Amino acid sequence: MTSTLEQKENPQANGAVLPAGPGDRLASPERGQPAEPEEFLGPGGPGVEVVVLESRANAKGVREEDALLENGSQSNESDDTSTDRGPEPASPLKETSFSIGLQVLFPFLLAGFGTVAAGMVLDIVQVGLVLPGSGLGVRCCQAVMGSDFLLQANIGQMDAPKELWKMVTGNMALIQVQATVVGFLASIAAVVFGWIPDGHFSMDHAVLLCASSVATAFIASLVLGLVMIGVIIGSRRMGINPDNVATPIAASLGDLITLALLSGISWGLYKELESKAYVNPLVCAFFLSLLPIWIIVARRNSATREVLYSGWEPVIIAMAISSVGGLILDRTVSDPNFAGMAVFTPVINGVGGNLVAVQASRISTYLHMSGEPGDSPGTAPRRCPSPCSTFFSSDVNSRSARVLFLLVVPGHLVFLYTIHSMQGGHTTLTLIFIVFYMTAALLQVLILLYIADWMVHWMWGRHLDPDNFSIPYLTALGDLIGTGLLALSFHVLWLIGDRDSDVGD
Repeated sequence: MTSTLEQKENPQANGAVLPAGPGDRLASPERGQPAEPEEFLGPGGPGVEVVVLESRANAKGVREEDALLENGSQSNESDDTSTDRGPEPASPLKETSFSIGLQVLFPFLLAGFGTVAAGMVLDIVQVGLVLPGSGLGVRCCQAVMGSDFLLQANIGQMDAPKELWKMVTGNMALIQVQATVVGFLASIAAVVFGWIPDGHFSMDHAVLLCASSVATAFIASLVLGLVMIGVIIGSRRMGINPDNVATPIAASLGDLITLALLSGISWGLYKELESKAYVNPLVCAFFLSLLPIWIIVARRNSATREVLYSGWEPVIIAMAISSVGGLILDRTVSDPNFAGMAVFTPVINGVGGNLVAVQASRISTYLHMSGEPGDSPGTAPRRCPSPCSTFFSSDVNSRSARVLFLLVVPGHLVFLYTIHSMQGGHTTLTLIFIVFYMTAALLQVLILLYIADWMVHWMWGRHLDPDNFSIPYLTALGDLIGTGLLALSFHVLWLIGDRDSDVGD
């Protein structure tokens, strides 16, 4: 005989099946006192199973943070309902605005200086215009891997050396698969986008693009993956929330390393094309031939097996979205009057992408600490949140959104001054230029943070893991929105008479 008891007040109920023995005592909701199981279940005696249904921890009498900590420390395989659960890991949900800003500030500045360096490289070589999706593919793969690592670190699943090694090998193999495939697809997109307007196709140049893109994606993903792992492990040991630091640091190095590798590799392979035409096909074939090895390694890890099969849609669609931004940049910079846009594009896109990735990772961690995708942690997932709830409510995610938004203006001022001091770009930093640039940057981050609040909750409600699906879309939208707003700003500045194109020559 099995009976069902629904407890509406107990925040620790998690759907476990608890055997009710003779010594078990339950609380009577009418008297608030311990009672024997027979008072609830009637005759049956020992051996009766009590099925405790999941209840919501966010009742009015329970603080949100405490409830999430309780839910985050539960295990579906444990029959122990006692409140003595031992020490719990520190939760990022108890952070203040000051602590969030303090932890985000250093990696945010480091990421910004990385994008400044990437912008200087892009302004000189302008190779990133040809392969707009290659760099984004690396960033998306790193973001997905980083979010997975962040989640596992926050719930304490990486404390054991054996579990840590499994996560490292599985995720490194996964991002090598994704980066190689995305790099190959990005080269095809670059060939198509170059062939359509000009009507000219060269097989040698197509193979050169393929070899450069695949080699860059592979090497950059390997380096950045190791950096991401080191940052997350180091943050945990220093007592810093990895959600606040890992993504910006990896992204700061990502743009710079990707552009530097892409320019260096493509130049080297181009020189070899003149005398050794077989080098490019061999390079491309070598990296593609490694795919089966990485697939086998990724499949052996249960945590990465699912992403290996289901994680392609967001990365590929994100690459396509970012490619539109690459076309906008290519068409704008090809006009000598707007040549100065190249140096600022990685900065505005990198800052916006970094900030929204931090916010999406924090919201995803917040939800994962309450249950599985599809669950309703306290309140139902918001289908279309209002701007007030996104930026002005009292919950921790709204608090972090405000902190991240307030970093935009001072951060960009520092980055613009750095570019000006290094005599980069082809645009004088006049007051009107700074006003238009800041307006574009603020609008970009404002839109991205609002979309992140909606998208992460929407995907959670559809039983999708936001770690694997939301960040690629948000990063791609950041590139598209940032590039579009920046191009619009340059066109408006030109129309109103703020014209110069020889700064930094």
